[in-house]
Amino acid sequence: MSSLPMSPEAFRSHFPMLQRAVHLATCSLGARSVELDRALARMLEEMTCAGAAWEAFENQISVARSRFAALIGARVDQVAVVPNASIGAFQVASTRSWKTRPRIVTTTAEFPSIAHVWRAQRQCGAEVVDAGHTLDSFTAFIDRTTRLVSVPLISYQHAVRLPVVEVVQGAHAAGAEVFVDAYQAVGVDPVDVGSLGCDYLVAGTSKYLLGLPGFAFLYARAPEHSDRMPTLTGWFGRVDPFAFNSFQLDYPASATRFETGTPAVPAGYAAVAGLQLVGELDLALVRHHVWRLGELAREQLSAQGECVRAIPLEHRGAHIGIIDADPAGLARRLAGHDIAVSPRHDVVRVSFHYYSNVEDIAALCAALREIRRRSEFSFASTEGL
Repeated sequence: MSSLPMSPEAFRSHFPMLQRAVHLATCSLGARSVELDRALARMLEEMTCAGAAWEAFENQISVARSRFAALIGARVDQVAVVPNASIGAFQVASTRSWKTRPRIVTTTAEFPSIAHVWRAQRQCGAEVVDAGHTLDSFTAFIDRTTRLVSVPLISYQHAVRLPVVEVVQGAHAAGAEVFVDAYQAVGVDPVDVGSLGCDYLVAGTSKYLLGLPGFAFLYARAPEHSDRMPTLTGWFGRVDPFAFNSFQLDYPASATRFETGTPAVPAGYAAVAGLQLVGELDLALVRHHVWRLGELAREQLSAQGECVRAIPLEHRGAHIGIIDADPAGLARRLAGHDIAVSPRHDVVRVSFHYYSNVEDIAALCAALREIRRRSEFSFASTEGL
């Protein structure tokens, strides 16, 4: 008989820091868990014996890869460990030829670092065009000259949910491949590469997967299908990394062909800890939980005069955006109230995970009322001079 799904309250108990602070910045960095602390302490303990340490390090990387593969419905041999999403995108771009099909269709909703990788391919002969975030805007650019279409599952700034499945279907009908950035979705949203049908997917561990920066994954549906081999490579990209053969440049058929040098070991330990926590959740329940909190926050913030970016619930990810003239300044003032948020461009992103609750929203609303009151008082005092 299956066990009952973990409750939000039980999940929150894994994050003692939430007893003294409000963490609404998971879209930037996940909250610190007991499991994360234990994982890093175990790494330090295992460092006491150098020989055994490297074996333990390698095991953690292997476990992280396996757990991520299970999370997204992939085979282990379809997943590569990369330092970040940018390297994942570059590994895909650098193994493609742009001669006969030069077009890359990206989007104005793309995270800049991914967009920069695609734009850099212009010097290799690629034609880069920018779609919007609707299906029609993608369809308008996808044709028989298109080699690659890049679409985020959830946009980083406004948490817009893009029509990935439909974009994949249209791209495949035109003979193009699809790269999906799932960084703002994996860990807080059910993600299944079989259902998406994408050719590549990248995600990292520092946000909703509750780990640290410096560790990400690249899923490749058919890793061996490429125009050329990766030129950014290293010993982990070999058939047998431990052959230590400096003269043999062989590439495995698996996604590890996209790997390079030694991964960030502390981030690997953190990845295993975070993936274990997320792996115990029913992500459909998590998505419902963050949607409910996001809608409640939008209603309460709007009621007290805040301008909240309006994204329909069914098209929204795990955060909402408060529009402000000085997002970075507002984030600093909220930090003075022990509330962490994440400013980007013209919005302050307020993000939710399964550990978030209504008390977090109440604290945010109260802090904003106080900040706005002080600002109005300061302005009125200045006008009176």
